[in-house]
Order: sequence, then C-alpha cells, then structure tokens
Amino acid sequence: MEVSIHRNTLSFVLFFFLPAALLLVAEACNVVDKDALLQFKHKITSDPSRLLHSWKSSSDCCTAWEGVGCDSSGRVVNISRPGLVSVNDFIVDTYMTGTLSPFLGNLSFLQILDLSNLKDLKGLIPSEFGKLLRLTHLFLDSNKLTGSVPITFQHLFRLQKLYLSDNHISGVVHSSVIGSLRSLSELGLSGNQISGSIPVSIGNLALLTKLDLHENRFSGRIPAGIGKLKNLQYLDLSENQITGRIPRSVGRLSELVLLYLNHNRINGSIPSSISGLRSLVFCRLSENKLTGNIPPSIGKLSRIQRLILENNKLTGKLPATIGHLTTLTDVFFSNNRFTAKIPSSFGNLINLQTLDLSRNLLTGQLPPQLVKLQGLQTLDLSFNPLGLASIPKWLSKLKLFRLLLAKTGVEGRLPRWLSSSSISVLDLSCNGLKGKLPHWIGNMTSLSFLNLSYNGFHSSIPVEFKSLSLLMDLDLHSNMFSGNLNPIFSKEVVDPLGHFNSIDLSNNMFAGPIEENLGDRPALASITSLVLSHNQLGGSIPKSMGKLKELKVLELVGNGLSGRIPEELGDAMELNMILLSRNKLRGTIPAKVLNLKELTEFDVSENRLSGKIPPHKAIIPASAFSGNPGLCGAPLRPCKHS
Repeated sequence: MEVSIHRNTLSFVLFFFLPAALLLVAEACNVVDKDALLQFKHKITSDPSRLLHSWKSSSDCCTAWEGVGCDSSGRVVNISRPGLVSVNDFIVDTYMTGTLSPFLGNLSFLQILDLSNLKDLKGLIPSEFGKLLRLTHLFLDSNKLTGSVPITFQHLFRLQKLYLSDNHISGVVHSSVIGSLRSLSELGLSGNQISGSIPVSIGNLALLTKLDLHENRFSGRIPAGIGKLKNLQYLDLSENQITGRIPRSVGRLSELVLLYLNHNRINGSIPSSISGLRSLVFCRLSENKLTGNIPPSIGKLSRIQRLILENNKLTGKLPATIGHLTTLTDVFFSNNRFTAKIPSSFGNLINLQTLDLSRNLLTGQLPPQLVKLQGLQTLDLSFNPLGLASIPKWLSKLKLFRLLLAKTGVEGRLPRWLSSSSISVLDLSCNGLKGKLPHWIGNMTSLSFLNLSYNGFHSSIPVEFKSLSLLMDLDLHSNMFSGNLNPIFSKEVVDPLGHFNSIDLSNNMFAGPIEENLGDRPALASITSLVLSHNQLGGSIPKSMGKLKELKVLELVGNGLSGRIPEELGDAMELNMILLSRNKLRGTIPAKVLNLKELTEFDVSENRLSGKIPPHKAIIPASAFSGNPGLCGAPLRPCKHS
C-alpha cells in the first residue's frame, strides 16, 4: 500500500543532452582527467558487465570511453556508469566491486557523476569530492558506502541533485553542509544509518522540491524552518526516531504532494494548519503517538487521495468535513480511539476504494449513505462496539472485495445475500452468529479468506463447501462445528490458486479419524499451518502428513489421538512447531522428527510415550515431555541401564 517516488534514471538523458558539445570535442582528453579516471578504474576489483572495459590508457577518454562525456576543450564533464544500464532497449542490472578513488576529486570540470546502483562500491566517500565545484548532479545511491557525509560537501554550492540513499552511511549531517547547498532541488539520504537531528539549516534550501530522509536514525524535532521550503513537493521523514510535534509551519507547503511522517515517535495533535497543504495527494502519519481530534480543517485537502492515520492515539468524533474530500481513494484510520457514529457525509466519498476504521470505539448503526460508495472494495469496521445486530442489507449493493466486521455485534444467521456476492475476504469472527453453515456457502466461489471463528455455529460442513476452489485461508475455530473434515480437505482447487495456506478448526466438535491420505490432497499441497486441536478426532496421525512439504505449524493438541508418532513426519522439513500434547500417543519419539532443522517448539506432554528421548539440538523444556511416565533422557531424568 506504500506510495514512493524514486528519482528518475537520468544517466542516459544527461549523458546525451548535457554536453551537446560532446560531438564538438576539439581537444583530446585532458591528461589530469584521464589519470583520475584510470585511478578510479584501478580501484575497481570486479566489473562483470565490463562497464569500464573501454577505459584504456591507449585511447582518448573523450571519444572512446563509454560513459564519459567531455566539453569542447577536452575536459571531462560527465561520468555515467550506473548499475542499471540500457542494452538494446532492455534494462540490464549489474554491479561493480571496489572503492571510490580520491583522484576523482581532480575532475575540476565535472558536472555529473552517476555511480548509482552498482551495489558493491564500498568504503568512504572521499573528502576530495568537495573539490568538484562545478558538480550539479551526484548519484551514489544503492551501494555499500560507509562513513559520514563529508563536511567538504559544503563547497558544492552548484549541486542540484544529491542522492546517497541505500548505503551504510552513518554519523550526523553537519548543518553547515546542508545550509551551503542552496542550489539543491533534490536530496535523497534514505536507507542509511544517519543519526542526530535534521539540520535546522534545511530551511535555507529554497529551491528544494524533494527531501527524502526515510529509514535512518534521525531524532529530535522536525525543524520549524521546513515551512520555508515553498517549492517542496515530496517530504519523506518516515522510519526514523523523530519526536515532538508536527510544526504548524508545515501548513505553508502549498506545493507538497506527498507527506510521509510514519513510523516515528511524533506526539501532540495534527495542526489545523494542515489545511494549507492544498496540493497534497498522499498523506501518511501512521505509527506515531499522535493524540487529540482530527482538525475539521482537514476537509480542505481538496486533492487528497490516500489518508493514512492508523496506529496512533487519536480521539474524538470523525469530522464530518472528511466528506468534502471527494478525491479520496483510501482511508486508513484503524487502531485509534475514535468515538461516536461514522458520519453520514462519508457517503460523499464517491472515489473511495478502501475504508478501514477498525479497532476504534465507534458506535451506532452504519450510515446507509455508504451505499453510494460504488467503487468501494474494502470495508473494515472490525473491533468496534457498533452493536450492528445484523449485517445491513444495503451492503449487498456494493461490489466489495473485502468485508471485515469482526466483533461488531453481528448476531443471528448468515444473510443469504452473501451467496450472490463476489466477496473474496470475509471476516465475521468474534460475533454472535449461530445456526448451521448454510449449503449456499458453496456459491461464494470468490472466497479466498474466510474467518467465522468465535461464533456459535453448530452443524457439519456442507458438502457444497468443496466448491470454494479459490479458498486459501480458513478459520472456523471456537464454534460447535461437528461431523467429519473431508468436505474441507477434499476442497477443489483451480491451479495455481486455491491451495490452502492455513486452516484452523480448533475448539470444535469435529469427529475423526483424520483420513490416511491427507498428505495427498491437492488442496493441502502448500499448506503452512494446520491447527486441529481440541476436537474429538481419535485415530492416528497419518503418515502422509510428511508429504506436506511447506507445513510449518502442526497443532493436534487434545484430539484423542492414539498410535505412534510417524517417523515420516520428519519429511516435512519446514516444520518449526509441532504440538501433540494431551493425546494417547505411545511408542518412542522418532529422532528424525525431533531433529528437524527448523524446529523451535515441540510438545508431546500428557501422552503414553516411552523410551529414550533422542539427542536433539533444539532447546525444548522438560515440561514438553512431562506426563509420559515411560520417557527418559535429557531433559528428563537419565535412562536406567538394563
């Protein structure tokens, strides 16, 4: 759901158009420049795509070297050797290993240096780069550079675009460096380990249109001077350790299109000055400590499309003015403390595709005006004390893809209109639903996810359930379902779709035994989690379970199982959790099972197992083997020698 804007690949445009004089080179390559480039090549230890193959001392660097551009006097003005290169209209992704030579600082006429996306350039950024006084574009992003941003960068007063993103750069960025780059229009330092405060001098960069500092370790407050950046269109400070309030001055950024402040420690309320962001399209303030009400002035964001405020501590009523934001496509307000009813004005959001108000304190019936949201694909109102009693019939008029109403007070039986819906994700868990699972459930052939757990259903699974050929995740736990499991395990599939990812049928009244050919069922071919605990299954653990090659979690607690733990279970190499406690299993524990490489949790307590516990590497407590009087060996008591 993220929206991100990366810098455009400028290498080819800049290389061919920046010095048009490339075709008018009158002088041979300057000797100082040529030596600097050869010194750089000397520091490269691996060049699998031969990006520097043409760089030979016997040829002219201005006319024969790929990726090098010169002016009419033979001075190098452009070096463009990025890791993403165009070959015969295809983009080739390559790399170079080595370090940056300080001799590059001798290229006194250099305007463009693009060594981005080479993946494996290491070491420090040479302080000598501060001598490149004519430099306008510096792209070193997506490498493994270390150290800090050189303080000598304060001399690069002509620099327009600086990208050092996705490296291992650390330390602080000196205020004197940032404040000196007054020609800068784009600054990308994301994906590093830079710490300290955002320099106050950032407010001096009047030409800045893009500021991307996300995924670092910046701390302290957002400088109020950021409001001076009247040309700023993109501001991403997410995934840092920023504290304090959102400065009111942010409201002066009238050209701002994207504002990401998520995953920080920002507190206080959203300033009413946010109404000044009249160009804002994408706003993400989630995963912070914001409090107070959403200001009604938010209704003036006339171009906003995505508004993400989830995982904060916001309170109060949802402002009716949000209904003015008819350009909205996505609203994510989950996990806050909003109260009262959902405003009827939300029905005006005719372009809305996602409405997520889950995990709040909203009450009252749903406004029927929401029926006007004909483009709505996801409606998530889960975990609100709405007291719905029944699912509104008008919801059938929407073309929902995902409907999530967990713990909203829904009671009674499943409404029949669901049988003709195209819903793919349905979560009605933690409600008061009861009665039988209807036969028409088989008509919901678009279902990929179904959660009816924590309700009061009391029937067997109808044979029509087999028709849910796209279903991949099923959670029916904590009901009173009965009968056998075959309609679930023998479900149809539509390759490559419809193979189960997870099944949780625990805490019901299902009867067994588990069919012996379980592991051969196509629907289970890629299952990762199978939870059947606390049912009246009886019988034994099928040997064919070992064929479930992607199974990670197996829970068969309290199922009345007897017989042995099949050694074949050890063929399910991805298993990390095996819970078999409170059964009637006998015999020994297979060494192959206990020594599964991924195993981290194992419990066979309260069974009738015997013999020596096989030596194993996983750290398993003694309690996981307790209640089996015949078991011995670490971590239980030593075995007696016969």
